[in-house]
Amino acid sequence: MFVDEAEIEVKAGDGGDGVVSLRHEKHVPRGGPDGGSGGHGGDVIVLADAHLRTLVDFTRQHHYRAESGGRGGPKRQHGGDGADVVIRLPVGTLVCDADDRRVIADLVQPGERVIVSRGGRGGRGNATFATAARRTPRFAQKGEPGETHRLSLELKLLADVGVLGLPNVGKSSLIARVSAARPKIADYPFTTLAPNLGVVRIEEGVSFVIADLPGLVEGAHRGAGRGYAFLRHVERNRLLIHVLDVSLPDRDPRDDFATLNRELALYRAELADRPQLVALNKTDLRPPLEKLAVVESSLQEQGYPVFRISALTGEGVAALMGTAASRLAELPEPTAPDARVEAPAQHASPDALRVERIGDGSYRVAGEEAERAVVMTNLDNEEGVRYLHHCLQRMGVIRRLRTLGAKDGDRVRIGSIELEYVE
Repeated sequence: MFVDEAEIEVKAGDGGDGVVSLRHEKHVPRGGPDGGSGGHGGDVIVLADAHLRTLVDFTRQHHYRAESGGRGGPKRQHGGDGADVVIRLPVGTLVCDADDRRVIADLVQPGERVIVSRGGRGGRGNATFATAARRTPRFAQKGEPGETHRLSLELKLLADVGVLGLPNVGKSSLIARVSAARPKIADYPFTTLAPNLGVVRIEEGVSFVIADLPGLVEGAHRGAGRGYAFLRHVERNRLLIHVLDVSLPDRDPRDDFATLNRELALYRAELADRPQLVALNKTDLRPPLEKLAVVESSLQEQGYPVFRISALTGEGVAALMGTAASRLAELPEPTAPDARVEAPAQHASPDALRVERIGDGSYRVAGEEAERAVVMTNLDNEEGVRYLHHCLQRMGVIRRLRTLGAKDGDRVRIGSIELEYVE
């Protein structure tokens, strides 16, 4: 079963909590704090696996969760880090944020790894807060929650050559003739429902990957038939082979050629300029030579190399594949059309702090550093809350709130938590 689209939800591990602990050994006077910090939560990582060909596994499992970090312990024991979760995807998968369509990863190289959801930082134990002025801190941080994302997965086949044409022109037969791929082939007027990949070997050391692109009909760029689902696969092809059926007496192959090229241009303008070879197929059915000559001459005048072939008997196929290999050697490596990847860096630098008034006696603070400080504070611990106030002061939050006119008792929302302003 070929599946090239899926949606999953990923949750990175939460950081482990730091602990409050004091040394009580009999022979250690003024033992002091020795609470350890929590471990970091595991990340969620996507990995390009060359052995996978479809996203079918993600129709059964939609949720992936990394392990949370361990809680710290006394005697400065550090909690263990949570295990990462590695999600294996086919090479050619585009990973986007399902909500804002931001591209997170474009997996075009086997073995490529990208973190798509970062684990939370472990909370600091009270031993790390000890200073000359604060000798016995009785507070610790909670672990930072791991990131949660809904991801959209979109597979775009990585093939050097794409074979396109209207339904029943012989694309599957051509793939079966030139490679070891074995698509279902029969005498019926329906289109193949899934792309077929094969490897064409010309000679020792010369080979390329070929794929047929089924489901293309007039209106494909609007989703007619199965076209929209498979037009995306053309984006990765460096060279196209356009197969035309010349055996039908009541159809002009030139009209079919113009129809599909129009669909390519409407879907993505630059695809219409992709290099193409034209294969006039089913010559074994002995179409009129005059018709063949007219079609061949017309397409050659437009600058397209034209080959008369029979996918059934193999006539002319070797010359077509040889030319394809020669053209590929001249063409540059493809650049991904969606190369706007914004993969998150491990614990990226905090974003700009924003403080604004949202109503009478109400304020909102936004900023990664401030939000993290709040969510990692145990708000039931008075000493911990005083330390949070000190951190917000150091970040400039208190000064900005004072400038906006904040008074004792006003409400301040930082992230998802609402606090009371106190001078």
